Amino acid sequence: MKLLFVGDVMLGRLVNEVLKREPPVYPWADTLPVFKQADLRFCNLECVLSDIGQPWSITPKVFHFRSDAKNIDCLRAANIEVVSLANNHTLDFEYEAMFQMFKILDQAGISFAGAGADLAAAATPAILKVGRASLGFLAFSDNEPDWEAGLKIPGIFYVPTDKSDLRAKNLFRLVKETKEKVDFLIVSAHWGPNWGYAPPAEHLPFAHELIDNGADLIFGHSSHVFRAIEVYKDKPILYSTGNFIDDYAVDEIERNDESLIFMVEVEKGTVSQITLYPTLIENLQARLASGNEAENICLKMQTLCAEMQTPAEWHKKEKLLRISIA
Repeated sequence: MKLLFVGDVMLGRLVNEVLKREPPVYPWADTLPVFKQADLRFCNLECVLSDIGQPWSITPKVFHFRSDAKNIDCLRAANIEVVSLANNHTLDFEYEAMFQMFKILDQAGISFAGAGADLAAAATPAILKVGRASLGFLAFSDNEPDWEAGLKIPGIFYVPTDKSDLRAKNLFRLVKETKEKVDFLIVSAHWGPNWGYAPPAEHLPFAHELIDNGADLIFGHSSHVFRAIEVYKDKPILYSTGNFIDDYAVDEIERNDESLIFMVEVEKGTVSQITLYPTLIENLQARLASGNEAENICLKMQTLCAEMQTPAEWHKKEKLLRISIA
């Protein structure tokens, strides 16, 4: 079983404008052949898909990302089956727009987790079947505490990355319960600040606790740059998968236009290998990096992984990295 992960997919603002004249495949550029190799494809949807709603005004917020409802076809074009909605843009256009997005995703047959009409819904995992195997997908965020879903309050599955917090303990319990029902469990974490190649110190023990309670893979995002992959108890932690599609200004030092496609191979419920394809954001598209660009991105990731004692092998001819686990 091959599972493909990419980080933040932001289809709003200038990307939304270009999609008024370009086809739905446009933002994916030449990456789609890689997407077709996977059995399931996942991303963090860093915008709301909706034609309604007003910018969030209940508490101060600088950036609001919305993409036209028709741009669900972009996700379809890449055969995205699962998205995380536990992030800091799902409620950018308030509750009405979020609810419309739920319907749009449902109608498209795209599963989601991390947001809902109340806490129970927001914390409900997506459950999928791949052949005979069952797969669970839980999503939480430590961003935007004002958007925390409650007993009768819509919002996101907000969980502080503090192991002693009652909400964190509830998440660990939920992970354990979900793992008892599925063969492979993914926990999506939209966590931490936007910048920095090193994960915050508290993320390491938190991720380990998630795995100790049954998670098979941690799918991290929120940071605009990618971070290392750690292998803990033979289970991978993708601390940050970075940005994949957006219209953001590029920082010359922390290159937020650089990222990777993360292809995870699972055999008998265990991750055996991860293949990393380097990518660049250019002209509001994600494209496969080439030449020195590809080598530099992979060298950076290789160095970050080495700091976590994770060997990553550079394959120059194929322009990719491979991490062997089991």
